[in-house]
Amino acid sequence: MADGLNFERVVAHYYEPLYQFAFSLTRAEADACDLTQQTFYVWATKGHQLRDPAKVKTWLFTTLHRQFLESRRRLTRFPHHELEAVSNELPVISPKTALQLDSAQVLQSLARVDEVYQAPVALFYLEECSYKEIAEMLDVPMGTVKSRISRGIAQLQTLLANDISAAGRGQKTKL
Repeated sequence: MADGLNFERVVAHYYEPLYQFAFSLTRAEADACDLTQQTFYVWATKGHQLRDPAKVKTWLFTTLHRQFLESRRRLTRFPHHELEAVSNELPVISPKTALQLDSAQVLQSLARVDEVYQAPVALFYLEECSYKEIAEMLDVPMGTVKSRISRGIAQLQTLLANDISAAGRGQKTKL
């Protein structure tokens, strides 16, 4: 802590105004409590860096506001959705189906993926190469590697889903 600042006294003195500020930002009791608690956690870990004890109030309110902005950015980047609302965006292969796959079947399906996507997918998932390494090996930009892996995986998922649904209907799969 900064000289002369006792953690318990700081919490006792600033908890209520910080909570009220957090509540005015979030308009939700639980979120305001979380923000206030996070602010005091940051104070406990970094408060010793404050050189002027007279600025503790400013430091706490600034920290709380930054925590609030960061939580909003995170919520924007990683929004929470109800599963039913985004069911059409989920992978076509269910976890139960994935358990039915064996590596030979996946490798055979990978051989049927467009040739331009095979190498990046195999290097990334089977050889555990980084995007940068793959870009150097294939002499293509890193963005191209990322898009080829993404498109290759999408094709592979479709092929595997088709194979499994064909097998489920009692037809012979094209492996």
